[in-house]
Amino acid sequence: MTTVTGTDVLNRIGNTPLVKLDSLSHNSTEYFAKLEGHNPFGSVKDRAAYWMIKDGEEKGILKRGKSILIEPTSGNTGIALTGIGKLLDYKVEIVIPEKVSNETKDIIRNLGAKVFETSDDLCPKVGAGTDQSIALATSIASSRPDTYYSPNQYANEVNFKGHYVGTGPEIWKQTEGKVTHFFTGIGTGGTITGIGTFLKEKNPNIKIIGCQPQQNHLIQGWRNFEESAKPDLFLKREGVVDDWVSVDNNEAFSVVNEVLEKDKLLVSPSSAAVYACMKKYPLDGDACVVGIFADDGRKFKSVYAEQNIMSGEDFDNAIKNATHMSELAY
Repeated sequence: MTTVTGTDVLNRIGNTPLVKLDSLSHNSTEYFAKLEGHNPFGSVKDRAAYWMIKDGEEKGILKRGKSILIEPTSGNTGIALTGIGKLLDYKVEIVIPEKVSNETKDIIRNLGAKVFETSDDLCPKVGAGTDQSIALATSIASSRPDTYYSPNQYANEVNFKGHYVGTGPEIWKQTEGKVTHFFTGIGTGGTITGIGTFLKEKNPNIKIIGCQPQQNHLIQGWRNFEESAKPDLFLKREGVVDDWVSVDNNEAFSVVNEVLEKDKLLVSPSSAAVYACMKKYPLDGDACVVGIFADDGRKFKSVYAEQNIMSGEDFDNAIKNATHMSELAY
């Protein structure tokens, strides 16, 4: 029997598959999904979490067995920090909006983190007076700076760097340099600026397209910039974004079953929103389009039931029948 070590799990971060979306591809225009759910803790945030922890260790701020990690999050960063932190002998405390799916909060608790819930919207807002999750995490961290460390994903440069040296080069290699358009939603801004900056350096003609949800949206982890200020990390390189496309709740949730039926993928709300944005965005001529599917749909059974997307039985069947469902480390 093979024993899986913490090192084995951490070595699985990155190098996620790029899968063709047959439902959107036609003639000489090809669409691809970068399936970040294949990271060991199930999302694109595994990359940032690992880089931020390692950076804290290299700077001597984090000490295994002593330091406590605390972070405000809309879910995926919390799962990643808790899972990776546990492997590296760190206690973790997570501040999370109460509106985040119960499955997400249960995963974080089951991985061993202490969870604080706030009345923020689905993504902790940046900007004066609206950042309850961020303010609480900052307050706790500042009260005991010798013990607590908040990586602060909203301003931490290694969040950007993880995508600049990791995800961006992966996409370039996987498309053999043919990528023409790149789509992703924005939470901290690390994904779009890291990948976008790298791809622009390889080919300035590549279009980087930001996906933005409606106000009062239901897309866990995404940010609407009319409701929330732009994070510092995004502001540093926001010029890398060539165009924006908006998506409302109905557009996002309406394609969940379409993607399952046509591409055999069980997607998360944010992945569905990226798909909807790629689907509606007008293209001229040949194109190679890549979208970040930040996680898969397995954490959203209750959300899809609430939104009448699929019943509990339909969801369980989708789990069984969907392709590209990765093995998670929890």
